Amino acid sequence: MSNLVNSVRRHYFLTLVLIITVLTGSGLIVGSLGEQQPQRLNLASPKTKTTSPEHQFANQLSAAFRAAAQEVLPSVVMIRTYTNVGGRSEEIIPFFDNPFEGTPFEDMFRDPSFRQFFRRGPTPPQFVRGLGSGVIIDPAGVILTNAHVVTPEGKILVRLHDGREFDAVDVKTDPKTDLALVWIKGAKGLKAAVLGDSDQVQVGDWVLALGQPFGLEGTVTAGIVSAKGRGLGIAFRENFIQTDAAINPGNSGGPLVNLDGEVIGINTAISTESGGYQGVGFAIPSNLAKFVATQLAEKGFVRRGYLGVAIQPVEGALAEQLGVEPNEGVLVTEVYPNTPASEAGIKSGDVILSFDGKKVSSPNELQSYVEESEIDKAHDVEILRDDKRMTIKVTVREQPSEYGMDRVPPRLRGRGRALPESEAIAKLGIQVETLTPEVAEQLGTDLKEGVVITAVKPGSPAALAGLSEGTIIVEANRQKVSNVSDLREALAAKPLSQGVLLRVATPEGMSRYVAIRVGENE
Repeated sequence: MSNLVNSVRRHYFLTLVLIITVLTGSGLIVGSLGEQQPQRLNLASPKTKTTSPEHQFANQLSAAFRAAAQEVLPSVVMIRTYTNVGGRSEEIIPFFDNPFEGTPFEDMFRDPSFRQFFRRGPTPPQFVRGLGSGVIIDPAGVILTNAHVVTPEGKILVRLHDGREFDAVDVKTDPKTDLALVWIKGAKGLKAAVLGDSDQVQVGDWVLALGQPFGLEGTVTAGIVSAKGRGLGIAFRENFIQTDAAINPGNSGGPLVNLDGEVIGINTAISTESGGYQGVGFAIPSNLAKFVATQLAEKGFVRRGYLGVAIQPVEGALAEQLGVEPNEGVLVTEVYPNTPASEAGIKSGDVILSFDGKKVSSPNELQSYVEESEIDKAHDVEILRDDKRMTIKVTVREQPSEYGMDRVPPRLRGRGRALPESEAIAKLGIQVETLTPEVAEQLGTDLKEGVVITAVKPGSPAALAGLSEGTIIVEANRQKVSNVSDLREALAAKPLSQGVLLRVATPEGMSRYVAIRVGENE
């Protein structure tokens, strides 16, 4: 029996040797088909380069892309975060220690199912928590990135463009803007990127996004600036540059660069349903990043000024009701107590037209002016109140650290809950009732006075203006509304065809102004 087993083993061994020989050497196959005679390939000659104006322009654009990428790529880094896990086990060799690098087996080693066979022996285990990008802004070893890329706990590893790796020795973050600074030590010959002036960026400008999408180091994508001043609701302080340059997971914290090789944004977010690139990406403007980075480096935190108001854009019918042009100023919807604005006498319904002589056209713009203004100093704020322009002195104070972090309300729940029916304000297309303690409890609101919208007719002027069930009307045509009678009286003060200006609030207390157009025949 043992002889039979040995014979079978020899048979399979010889078969295996034969298969390997065929696959690797192919000598047996060539021998059976006959030897091939050497033959000279007749390759087509390259075409003479076209010198048409169109090709020259395209080549010039390519040269501009190359120059900008080569200028900034040495400053772009990969950032990996690790977190220690309790217990002791064997440690898998990290991604950066690929023993097959430069061989045909390099990609195979990246497969986790294969890497498990290569271990270093018992050590406290680690696993990768995150992957992102960053850009060197100071040759002393200061890196600018997103706050969501780095984590205070665990280990942060920085890999330079030339392959050198360093542990982060310090990290400072600003959650309100999602920006962070990372420090490394001992790195010689670092090249710092130049932070350009993002205020000069125009929609349609060519830009490059640099970073490490999906861990693919040194990736460069091209696109244009699609829009400016975007807000996504993902951070307290937002003023994003929108771009169609491809941004994917791993690009976060990397630079958005103009064709002069200057960083004009920090890539931060994408709008996607698939988790990957779908043509829309967002970057934090470099001017905001400069302001935050300077303070993080000098103080370890960001010191901001504030007024203490809630504001909204002035657009469309709302601008007409207020007597201003669209985007001329911003509308104050609420003034918080014990703030610089309340002490200076600013009121809800005021339109802020300028700050220190600088015209205001959007909430983000005013926010930037105020946050970066000198603290504990009086500043001129031009407002429009009751069709009269006036200038008020406001002493800007330092913004409390938690100010505004709870201002973004959760999505409203329970809209359409069964509330008692009330009189219909037919021409607006709504039904309302006075806000009572019982109704306030149902809505979960702390508001004490107002009129609750209990129904909205589809397609009505109110529906087209964005009003919905559960919204609370607190003013109508600049008159305070405490009950349904107040609302009727305020609406009767002028013809509905001239429009209606309502100040409304969510159950959470967030207020805004709404202008409603009502046709003659409604």
